[in-house]
Amino acid sequence: MYPDRVVSGMRPTGVMHLGHYHGALKNWVRLQSEHQCLFFVADWHALTTHYDDPSIIETSTWDMVIDWLAAGIDPSQATLFIQSKVPEHAELHLLLSMATPLGWLERVPTYKDQQEKLADRDLATYGFLGYPLLQAADVLIYRASMVPVGEDQVPHVEMMRELARRFNHLYGKEKDFEEKAREAVKKLGGKRSRLYNELRTEFQEKGSADALEQARAMLDDAQNLSMSDRERLFGYLEGSRKLILVEPQAMLTEASRLPGLDGQKMSKSYGNAIGLREDRESVTKKIRTMPTDPARVRRTDPGEPERCPVWQLHKVYSDEPTREWVQKGCRSAGIGCLECKQPIVDAVLKEQEPMRERAQQYLDDPSLVRAIIADGCDVARKMAQETMRDVREVMGLSYS
Repeated sequence: MYPDRVVSGMRPTGVMHLGHYHGALKNWVRLQSEHQCLFFVADWHALTTHYDDPSIIETSTWDMVIDWLAAGIDPSQATLFIQSKVPEHAELHLLLSMATPLGWLERVPTYKDQQEKLADRDLATYGFLGYPLLQAADVLIYRASMVPVGEDQVPHVEMMRELARRFNHLYGKEKDFEEKAREAVKKLGGKRSRLYNELRTEFQEKGSADALEQARAMLDDAQNLSMSDRERLFGYLEGSRKLILVEPQAMLTEASRLPGLDGQKMSKSYGNAIGLREDRESVTKKIRTMPTDPARVRRTDPGEPERCPVWQLHKVYSDEPTREWVQKGCRSAGIGCLECKQPIVDAVLKEQEPMRERAQQYLDDPSLVRAIIADGCDVARKMAQETMRDVREVMGLSYS
């Protein structure tokens, strides 16, 4: 069994904002201390929608890595790399495409949805259609067990699982597999061999999830097995053949509760975002000029917080006493809108302060960022090459 690994990436298509922080980066910071994590800049993915003007990609790539470091991603805990610097992603994408039914790609919900949203761009390209397949290669190549995603991305992870299953079914046909698996069972020792066979029968005949879990735990603890025998026994247990690619699980992340300055989803394209490292004066001005409850025309008019975009930010940034003060003060016209906004200004600036401090050393010396990425690319590439050796071998492309 392969170690628990988390893989996630982001497209470098512009400045990162606080919505990205609350939606993904805060979660990455937590995950890096709990699992082996690989976080990558998805520069090839950026080309699926920006192929006609790739000029922003390189600058955005380095800015985005600085933003990750500023947000608290620690290169001593997580592996940071750039997708295109690990060409094995493209190789696995190509090889997977040989056996991927076209209908699988066309039925991905985000395919038509994105075409409608980005109607101003010509997205009738293979690159755009094949986006989920490249996304699958990004994850499967590291034999990742978990992918942190929002609910809208769950179909993409389900497709990764189907692709891994199909690949293992087509190519995991090791010669004399069952005979080798039975020999591997014997290496577990008498008592464990009997237990393994009982649990395997329990799972395959009755579908017992407990039996599967127990058998997997036992294999994880078995010290005397080679990696090949361990793989065989995991495959034999589940009724499949040799497992070359691992089926990842979707790790559902809480949707960002941080709206934009106008109450809509925070987005650079909506012009309602606050940059992750935006300067203090600009942040203060943006929040102080936010639209409020339209019913409060004059200072003396009472308002309703639920109708006001500022209240949505209080839900994220303010403590209970402050929220009570806002509710009472707004509805009684006891406080004005600028007074109401000040705690948000203070909270956002406080949140950004350590980010600006962490970023400064990388802005002063960009070679530090280049070194972090170079090291990360080396680590990621070694893992990717291991997977591709196995993939080429089972597909008859090893030519030794």
